Amino acid sequence: MLRSYLFVALCLVGINWPMESFADSIRVYVGTYTSGESEGIYTFELDAETAKPTQPQLAAKLKNPSFVAISPDQKFLYAAGESEVSGVTAFAIDSQSGQLNLLNSQSSGGAGPCHLSVDHTGKCVIVANYGGGSVACLPIAEDGSLQQASTFIQHTGSSINPSRQKGPHAHSANIDQNNNFAVVADLGLDQLLVYKLDASKGVLTPHDPPFTNVDPGNGPRHFSFHPNGKFAYNCNEMTSSITAHAYDAKAGTLTPLMSQSTLPTDFTGNNNSTAECLVHPSGKFVYVSNRGHNSIAAFQIKADGTVQASGHTSTNGEIPRNFGITPDGKFLLAANQNSAKIVIFKIDQNTGNLIPTGDVVSVPNPVCVRFLQPA
Repeated sequence: MLRSYLFVALCLVGINWPMESFADSIRVYVGTYTSGESEGIYTFELDAETAKPTQPQLAAKLKNPSFVAISPDQKFLYAAGESEVSGVTAFAIDSQSGQLNLLNSQSSGGAGPCHLSVDHTGKCVIVANYGGGSVACLPIAEDGSLQQASTFIQHTGSSINPSRQKGPHAHSANIDQNNNFAVVADLGLDQLLVYKLDASKGVLTPHDPPFTNVDPGNGPRHFSFHPNGKFAYNCNEMTSSITAHAYDAKAGTLTPLMSQSTLPTDFTGNNNSTAECLVHPSGKFVYVSNRGHNSIAAFQIKADGTVQASGHTSTNGEIPRNFGITPDGKFLLAANQNSAKIVIFKIDQNTGNLIPTGDVVSVPNPVCVRFLQPA
């Protein structure tokens, strides 16, 4: 199989890549929890046409590398470590084998780092600390290693759910297409906080207005920009819903448009929570994972940015914590955390429907899926 490596940060899904730019295979990296059989970050290749996977291999040993992100030059991978000593670890990617070579680690400044993004120039990493309810920016040195945090901002406040929202819980950090603003979804505050980003200096500054509210008790978790730069979407973990927003890229402001349930109307019970929210590269669809119902909810995106539910597909496993869409938009890989498997689906380009390919990749406790970008 041709080893031409591809990357895309899933939280940056929405960048339209020319179809002819994609090579024969896609390298995939998987972040995991290491409480069971997992030893760290795993990697495998995916046939770009058929989505046939190779056998996964351990790429690097690391405790609880739950979320990973890759630099735009495809040379470095960064992992958020949810462990006793919370931090972010930098690796150099071996372009031949796909193995990860340790560079260094730096403190994230707060407890429980759970999500991170690399800015589009590759100059800094922004990390969301769930346990500490904070956000930090770590500059990237020329050799790909991380420097100490240049910005650290502690969120304050609470919301209406006493068991989940007594304090802030930053859950994702996402950078807009123009590299001017970062949006941090805070589950504990029911807010999408907006920060001005100066990537060259590694500086985050609270914007004016500093945040957009979601409905109380929603618990915003993950967030995804539309490729046209005019809309954005977040999933609400606590109410199993998706919220659509209009986004003014020049002003850096979000305006909520609507919210809709991610569950079918006949679902009963209270044992579901959402995890991932991703816009398809075409901008025609947005998907959200349901943990409990164990499905991917699909929505069609209308011209005005609002969404219409178009169906639910079982992930054929338990607790789909995260999923990834290949850069060409052909396939979706659902990481079933409690089933130790990643299930591969083909995406119908007209309807957005998900069709199982029959291929499954065995990885213990998979949490996050990332791809390498075409050279």
